[in-house]
Amino acid sequence: MTFPQHLRAVLVLGLPLVGSHLAQFSVHVVDTIMLGWYDVTALAASVLATSFFFVIFIMGAGFSFAVMPMVAEAAASDDATRIRRVTRMGLWLSVLFALVFLPLMIWSAPVLRALGQNPELSLLAQDYLAIVGFGLIPALLVMVIKSYLAALERTAVVLWVTILAVLLNSAMNYVLIFGKFGAPEMGLRGAAIASVVAQIASLLVLGAYVARGSATREHALFQRIWRPDPEAFREVFRLGWPIGLTNLAESGMFSASALIIGLIGTLPLAAHGIALQITAATFMVHVGLSQAATVRAGRAMGRRDWSGLARGARAVVLLSFGAVVLATIAFLTVPEMLMSGFLDPESPDREAILAIGASLLAVAALFQLVDAGQVMALGLLRGMQDTRWPMYAAAISYWGLGIPASYVLGVTLGFGGVGVWLGLVIGLLFASAALWWRFGRRLRELRAG
Repeated sequence: MTFPQHLRAVLVLGLPLVGSHLAQFSVHVVDTIMLGWYDVTALAASVLATSFFFVIFIMGAGFSFAVMPMVAEAAASDDATRIRRVTRMGLWLSVLFALVFLPLMIWSAPVLRALGQNPELSLLAQDYLAIVGFGLIPALLVMVIKSYLAALERTAVVLWVTILAVLLNSAMNYVLIFGKFGAPEMGLRGAAIASVVAQIASLLVLGAYVARGSATREHALFQRIWRPDPEAFREVFRLGWPIGLTNLAESGMFSASALIIGLIGTLPLAAHGIALQITAATFMVHVGLSQAATVRAGRAMGRRDWSGLARGARAVVLLSFGAVVLATIAFLTVPEMLMSGFLDPESPDREAILAIGASLLAVAALFQLVDAGQVMALGLLRGMQDTRWPMYAAAISYWGLGIPASYVLGVTLGFGGVGVWLGLVIGLLFASAALWWRFGRRLRELRAG
C-alpha cells in the first residue's frame, strides 16, 4: 500500500473508533456538566469518584486491549479458531478482574481518607462508587467485545451502540439527578445509576450483534463460553497484564494529580476536573487513532509486512499531529468558552473556577503533543505484541518523574494547579521519547530478522 492508501485505511478504521471513544467519554462529560449545575460539592466528589473508578477500569481494560492485536493478527491469517479462543478468555479475565476489585469500590471512603481527601467528599464519592462498581463487569465486557470488533474492522456498530448508550445515559441523568417526571431527586447517586444502566444496555446490544451478525456468527463466541481454555487464558493474561499496568501508570498519574490538587482546595479540584474532562475529550481522538494503529500493526505482523507497518506508523502520526494543532489552538484562544457549560451561571464560584481552569488549559496545550506521541507509540507497540518494556517505561516516566514533579511544583513550591499540570508534562515527555525509541528498535529488529 502507498502512503495515501495507508492514510485512507487509518481514517476508515480510526474515525468510527474516535467517534465511539468521544461518545463513550461524553457519558462522563454529561455527568460532570449536570452535577456542576446541580451542586459544586457533588461535582468535586464526582471528580474523586470517577478518577478512582477510572484507575481500576483502565487497569482491567488491559485484557481487552490484549485481545485486539491477537484477533487482528489471527484475522490476517484467517484463523477463526484462535479469534474465538482469545476473545473468550479476554471475557473471562475481565469478569474475574471486576469481581476482585468490586469490594474496593464499595468501601472506598477509607482509602480516599487515607490519601488525605476531605472526609465529606470521600463519603459522597463512596456513595457513587458503591453503585457504579456493579457496572464494572458490563463495562469491561463491552471493552472486550469492542476490541474484538475493531480488530475485525467492524467499527461502525461500535460507534452507533455507543451513541445510543450516551443518549440513554443523558436522559436518565436528567431524570434521576434532578428528580424530573416524578422520579426522586438522587443527585450523585442518580448519575451512578444512569451510568450502570447504560453499560448494561451496551453489553446486551453488542452481545446480540456478535451472536447474530453475519461477519461474527461463525466465531460462536458465546457457545459453551463456560468451558476453560488454559492455553489461551495464559496468552491473553501474559499480553494483557503489562498493558493493564501501563494503563494504570498513565491514568494513575492523572488520578493522582486530582488527589494532589485535592490537597490544595475544593475550587482548584473542581477546575481541575473540568479542565481534565476537556483535555481528555481531545485525547480520545488520539486513543481512537492509536487503536487503529494497533489493528493495522497487528495485521501487518500477521502478513510480515514491515514496510507497510512503517508507512502505517507515519500515517497515524500525521493524523494525530493534525488533531494536536487544532486542540492547542482551542485551548489557547477560547478556554472560558470551553469551560463555561460545565458550571451554573448563577454559581458564586463560577468566575474563580473559570480563571483557574483557563490557566490549566494553557498548560494542557503544552502536553498535547507529547501525550499524543506516547499513545501513538503505545498503540503501535501493542500491535507488535510488545507490552512488557512499555510497562517499565511508563512506570518510570509517570511515577518516577511525573508525580514527584507535580507534587514539588504544585504543593512544595506553591505553584498550585499549574505546577501540578507542569509535572504531568514532564512525565509525558519522557514516556513519549522512550516509547518511540523502543518502536524504532523493534522495527529494525523485525526487518533484520
